[in-house]
Amino acid sequence: MSIMTNTDSKYFAFISYNSRDIHWGKRLQRKLEHYRMPATLCSERGWTRTPIRPVFFAPTDIQPGGLTAEIQERLRTSRHLIVICSPNSAQSEWVGKEIAFFHEIGRTKDIHFFIVDGVPHSGNEATECFNPIVKQLGLPEILGANVNEKIFRWRWLNRERAYVQLISKLLEVEFDSIWRRHRRIVSQKITAWTVGLLSVILSIIGVWVNAKPVDVLMQLNETSFHNDYLPPLKDAVVTMELDNEVKTDTIASLDQPLVFPNIPHKFINKPVRVRVHALDYFLTDTVICLKNEMTVDVCRDSSVYGNVRFRLWNTKKDKACAGYSILVAGTEAQTDNEGYIELYVPLKNQTTKYRLISDYILAVDSINMPCVKTTVVELFDDDF
Repeated sequence: MSIMTNTDSKYFAFISYNSRDIHWGKRLQRKLEHYRMPATLCSERGWTRTPIRPVFFAPTDIQPGGLTAEIQERLRTSRHLIVICSPNSAQSEWVGKEIAFFHEIGRTKDIHFFIVDGVPHSGNEATECFNPIVKQLGLPEILGANVNEKIFRWRWLNRERAYVQLISKLLEVEFDSIWRRHRRIVSQKITAWTVGLLSVILSIIGVWVNAKPVDVLMQLNETSFHNDYLPPLKDAVVTMELDNEVKTDTIASLDQPLVFPNIPHKFINKPVRVRVHALDYFLTDTVICLKNEMTVDVCRDSSVYGNVRFRLWNTKKDKACAGYSILVAGTEAQTDNEGYIELYVPLKNQTTKYRLISDYILAVDSINMPCVKTTVVELFDDDF
């Protein structure tokens, strides 16, 4: 049901404005025509949920110009006249004529003022927002809904309040009866919008983080007994498999970490295969969860400096020395039928050279490690 009482009213309202304020006219028309009133109030008064329509605004109906017969007809068939007030409209001849025409047809009480810029009754042409015709016609004291009135900290909330002020006057309802609801709905929309925006931002951040490459720092950790008398780990070759890509680099020592740069973030917290090749150490071949900082265990091969094997050879008689006892690193060992000595030195006692002690004269008093298959210790003893 329409709330317009005039039987010949075609429009709920006519918006009068200066062309420099056209954006305010468009915004106001959209705001009024789409404003939804409380259901209970609509039920009590027999209104539709959007009772303020149609609203005439020249850009959507006819082009603005002088007070032609057509514009006069539009004014005559409008229930209300809404004047967008600003220094622009205050100096507009046509805005003044539209106000005067509405006054002449006896509709002065249905003229409403919506202030978007300027200062009411300032008396200064540069700032005055009311058209001089208002004073000339002796219109009643004008308050007008002012979007710049500083009631709240936020400008947008002051604009919303001005819209509701105008709406309450147009519908002749108490301001508070719709303002509390309107403010609550606006707050709910802002909350929903904020949550939605945060979700989008977090999603964008998530995509950005997942797309941004990261540097992975890798450190080696020796799990076997650390023996300072043995050569330290040096130039270990590390390979890391990422899907179909293999990255390879070198770790100089146990104390110096390796950085794999520009690793796609999508691999973080995912299993990757890592292999470490290092002299004197067992091959490490493992699958671990990739982290920004990670440690890979390595273990020394204790057989390299622990397995002692050499052949005792009598150079004068040019034959192997079988069944001969000799102290190697403080451990007594005996050559086999081929003259070979084989023994194992525990890792904690290992070194790069072992002392040889014998009752016979040997060409050397120690043996260098690691041994090779052809390692021979010569014996100089004519009586053997």
